[in-house]
Amino acid sequence: MQNLPPKNRQKIFTVAPMMDWTDRHCRVFHRQLTRHALLYTEMLTTGAVIHGDRDHLLGFDPCEHPVALQLGGSDPADLAEAARIGEDFGYDEINLNCGCPSDRVQSGRFGACLMAEPDTVAQGVQAMRNAVSVPVSVKCRIGIDDQDSEADFTRFIDTVASAGCDEFIIHARKAWLDGLSPKQNRDVPPLDYDRVYRLKAARPDLHISINGGIETLQQSVMHLEHVDGVMMGRAAYQHPWLLADVDRLLFGAAENPVANRMDAAESMIGYIEQRLAQGDYLTRITRHMMGLFHAQPGGRLWRRILSEDARREGAGVEVIHHALAVVADAMAARQAAQ
Repeated sequence: MQNLPPKNRQKIFTVAPMMDWTDRHCRVFHRQLTRHALLYTEMLTTGAVIHGDRDHLLGFDPCEHPVALQLGGSDPADLAEAARIGEDFGYDEINLNCGCPSDRVQSGRFGACLMAEPDTVAQGVQAMRNAVSVPVSVKCRIGIDDQDSEADFTRFIDTVASAGCDEFIIHARKAWLDGLSPKQNRDVPPLDYDRVYRLKAARPDLHISINGGIETLQQSVMHLEHVDGVMMGRAAYQHPWLLADVDRLLFGAAENPVANRMDAAESMIGYIEQRLAQGDYLTRITRHMMGLFHAQPGGRLWRRILSEDARREGAGVEVIHHALAVVADAMAARQAAQ
């Protein structure tokens, strides 16, 4: 793959907000692999941010920068307050979720169902922009249910953009809110990248990132010929080593942050020791590292050791050291056999 020439634009590559996955430990791990990609929190509701345990919900390690807070909500006053709280915690961007199709999200009148209410979204965006100085962005779909024409999509974007939002991350699938589960909505509706490309061509003033079904950096390079940024989700989480090439290939960095997978795992040791000393559990961190040695010698043993030994009471960094030693032996055996 050839290096992509650097662009005079930020947010070329981002890692998607994913419920139950992109927590603070996941983001620290991903940051070892890429220094430049923008990372996102899981979606947090405005109610949780305003009334919940803020240190638990919003706390993050300084190494995670740049990092964005994704909010779920529809009330402008609540969105403004939650955004202000997020900015005070040090987040570099506030993102409004208009793409999640789950029943729980719909019942709370936020997520993808808000695509049927562009004026409501515009009011929320305006309130957040008035409340904070960091960028405010919107993540959405290309349509929902029967409101999935290009005209519906364009109307939504134009309405929200009129409130001052100039950054959109677009999952290039519609969402069926009536009839498909959240899991099915990630795979069943067909991808329509061209609709996102056409939006960018029609609105060159907007920063448009594309999301959905992107599995490789080569695909990212192809998308960047048409849009400003690429957001990768499940592929980045399940096969995290691909993130190690992001800085060099997409941001024009001279070299990757880590030389190999072993170094990537070792780079987490200090953080793990710190978190364990603060009362955290090893398995909460290592669960995000399972895919590091995917398709590599010793990969299955790595996953088994982390999934079993990290759960034991009092488990510490010795589990990582043991797993790395097993992987090193497997790699040596493979090399000797060749």
